[in-house]
Amino acid sequence: MSIADSLLPEYDQEMSTTRRVLERVDESQLAWKPHEKSMTLGRLASHVAELPGWGATTFEQDSFDMAPAAGRNYNPANLATRQEILDLFDANVKRSREIIARTDDATMLQPWSLLRTGKTIFTLPRVGTLRAMCISHIIHHRGQLSVYLRLTGSQVPSIYGPSADEPIV
Repeated sequence: MSIADSLLPEYDQEMSTTRRVLERVDESQLAWKPHEKSMTLGRLASHVAELPGWGATTFEQDSFDMAPAAGRNYNPANLATRQEILDLFDANVKRSREIIARTDDATMLQPWSLLRTGKTIFTLPRVGTLRAMCISHIIHHRGQLSVYLRLTGSQVPSIYGPSADEPIV
């Protein structure tokens, strides 16, 4: 079995679960944040929608510089509606999944680096970057988002087991 074939079921499961969480985002609460140092609900949901795009970036580039010395800094999305958030998420999931599915094992094992102003933050095999920056990073922020949902009175979907609002799906 290829690396891609072993990753895709996990990818599909986590993306499906994440979409269910994003579907619960209340547009009227997008400006809400639990603390002055926290992201707003809208920015956090937009970030979750962006993250599957790291899958494509991981295989289309050898590295990514978040703040290049000569050029434009990474500009994070801050979308205005739940539908915009879902549309970005869906497009990123689809594009990255297609790229993952056609990537051979040798490419999966090639190094990829995240940089800031030319300095290496980390270098991992592409498969490690996919897990860390795409799958695990989404799971982390999805957990934050589920807390935001609870605190704003939205229903929290089942994730790995039942929630107080939903039995296991």
